[in-house]
Amino acid sequence: MDHWKNDKELFAIARRELSAALLGDVLDQMGYRHQFLSPGLKPLDPGMVLVGRAMPVLETDIDPDCSELGTGKGSEKPFGLMFEALDDLKEDEVYICSGSLSDYALWGELMSTRAQKLSAAGAVVNGYSRDTPGILKLNFPTFSLGTYAKDQRPRGRVIGYRKPVTWDGIAIDPGAIIFGDRDGVVIIPREIEKEVFMGAIEKARAEKLVAKALLQGMSSVEAFGKYGVM
Repeated sequence: MDHWKNDKELFAIARRELSAALLGDVLDQMGYRHQFLSPGLKPLDPGMVLVGRAMPVLETDIDPDCSELGTGKGSEKPFGLMFEALDDLKEDEVYICSGSLSDYALWGELMSTRAQKLSAAGAVVNGYSRDTPGILKLNFPTFSLGTYAKDQRPRGRVIGYRKPVTWDGIAIDPGAIIFGDRDGVVIIPREIEKEVFMGAIEKARAEKLVAKALLQGMSSVEAFGKYGVM
């Protein structure tokens, strides 16, 4: 079994050998059966793969017809603390935003441009993204519930970042590892990350042996009995 010395090495192995399905299977086996975000969450391009550490961002809706736009830090700014959150991204971090309920875009091309300059790993938003051609041109890994041009400025504010957020009942802490591909986005808690990735790597390599055996004519019953994966 290969080991990794740092995040760079781990994330390279993950991109090369792993998938959301493999990681999800291992989490299930460990009793963590609610780690996938919404099934409606998809990458802008099916080939996009995302792996990095969470930089959680909390969004809240505002009433565009109300003169009082809310209270608290950042509420008086046009986008709240969105720019501060964006500028605080570190290398291999994922801007993961949740908290709003409305149908507007939480991510766009200029945000992608800034995040890419900071060597961030990608963006995952519990809402929509926009400026799709520009993001695709950048090839910046972006996962959203769809594309929709409606702007967040009169509709939402970022009210906090680098603090835990909840999405579909899943607690996302700063530093948790996020893996996403066309089949889903999964959250790996820090306290079990080593065990999860070691298990997923082992499973990935075993599945290659199973695929070879099946191609050579072995039955699925025999293959599962011999290798224990399917």
